[in-house]
Amino acid sequence: MARKKITRTVPENLLPHAGPVEAEPASQTFPVVGIGASAGGLAAFEAFFSAMPANTDIGMAFVLVQHLAPDHKSILTELVRRYTRMQVFEVEDGMKVQPNCAYIIPPNRDMAFLNGVLQLLEPVAPRGQRLPIDFFFRSLAQDQHERAICIVLSGTGSDGTHGVRSVKGTGGMVMAQNPESTEYDGMPRSAIATGLVDYVLPPAEMPAQLIAYAAHAFARTVRPTSPPAPKAEDAMKKIFILLRAQTGHDFSQYKQNTVNRRVQRRMAVHQIERVTEYVRFLQLTPAEVESLFRDLLIGVTSFFRDPEAFAALEEQVIPNLLAGKPTDALIRVWSPGCSTGEEAYSIAILLQERMETVKQSFKVQVFATDIDMQAIEQARAGVYPASIAADVSPTRLTRYFVLESDGSAYRIHKGIRDMLVFSEQDVIKDPPFSKLDLISCRNLLIYMGGELQKKLIPLFHYALNPGGFLFLGTSETVGEFTDLFVMQNRKSKLYQRIENVHAVHRLAVGKFLPHLTDDGSATHSRGKRLVKGKSRFAN
Repeated sequence: MARKKITRTVPENLLPHAGPVEAEPASQTFPVVGIGASAGGLAAFEAFFSAMPANTDIGMAFVLVQHLAPDHKSILTELVRRYTRMQVFEVEDGMKVQPNCAYIIPPNRDMAFLNGVLQLLEPVAPRGQRLPIDFFFRSLAQDQHERAICIVLSGTGSDGTHGVRSVKGTGGMVMAQNPESTEYDGMPRSAIATGLVDYVLPPAEMPAQLIAYAAHAFARTVRPTSPPAPKAEDAMKKIFILLRAQTGHDFSQYKQNTVNRRVQRRMAVHQIERVTEYVRFLQLTPAEVESLFRDLLIGVTSFFRDPEAFAALEEQVIPNLLAGKPTDALIRVWSPGCSTGEEAYSIAILLQERMETVKQSFKVQVFATDIDMQAIEQARAGVYPASIAADVSPTRLTRYFVLESDGSAYRIHKGIRDMLVFSEQDVIKDPPFSKLDLISCRNLLIYMGGELQKKLIPLFHYALNPGGFLFLGTSETVGEFTDLFVMQNRKSKLYQRIENVHAVHRLAVGKFLPHLTDDGSATHSRGKRLVKGKSRFAN
């Protein structure tokens, strides 16, 4: 829920960024606000635009996505024109977005954002299963990154929830309508339940908060090229201390540019000018420490993310894992940094499909771990918004998911769910798993500094069985450890463990972590044992 904000003057400098950062391209010089609504949305849009400043250009673009019947002419364009001095357009294909303008989705179209231009597509999903808000929010996040802002207004169902995670994952900001002020609260409540919404407000209060946030978040278009000042460096160390004291996790060896951007974003949310003031705010506000912790953890994830990479995994690795194994063999997979579980479930589905193809049944254990307990709980529940249909084929949706009765979400099939063991675990300091056939650690190393990466790659080698496989993100490599892993697929970042390595690497692992466990029952940072989570399934 929204908290009282600290209001200060617009800063000339926010938290300095480490290292040179080039000026942003012209297409990225103003924020773009995506607003999604369904039932009850007209009243919410009216309240929102009625509260916009009457005589001031606010330097943002607004793109409105409303659920409409295919044959229903939208009255939204005319409604918005009554309440704003901005130019208002019903979108035409290829329309370039400009600041101080509002753009309305036309009926019977999906809409996406690409290089600052709105693209219209004919819907392919049946009416009632379309999720145009999620579709637009995701493309907005991919195109605009930290300049993406999304707002979820009145509506039924959960459209927009998946897009909220995408926007936050790329450094953007999220608002949702206060459920008490809605005609229909399904969409805002679903967004708020993610824990990723920055402000929960009635629509009439949103414009003022948007302006205040933008004044702090986008005050500079060119970032400083000098390293952080000593005071800022000292303040960051204190932030790491406060995070570690409250959460038990140490972010001091994560990539500083990434951490700085997330801290700067939290400062903008609260309109705090100086990082030293933010340190004081953290000391006085334990809930903000938790919010910063969650912002540092947000990553973009989805089922079968990077389809080409998963196709390579399916064709080149999965058959090898099962080849020549007796029917009572145990297949062990570890997915560290699993977030809300989509990629871990994707691997389990590939294994199940292969077992069906070869008509053999093996015991499969997929250990899925993360330091974010809230994400783990979501993963353990195995319930995902209906928008996953954009990433999962209709055949897989039918075979491995059950659509909830109200059509708002899919529940993973019990047979797949039972393959997974979820647990809170810190890969940096907790005992890892061992005797593994596959480690899928995708898009976690990119957030870590070089020293941490040099510790984790030998650790992964030690945890794998002879001939085991390592699956990394498309921007990640094993670095200098080419004597530990051989490249199997350069584009998809698939590696295989090499034998007969030097003892120096074993020693490095020994200094880094406690004794590795064989049975998957190691304790993690908060002293809990890894347990198979229980949840109720309808199937």
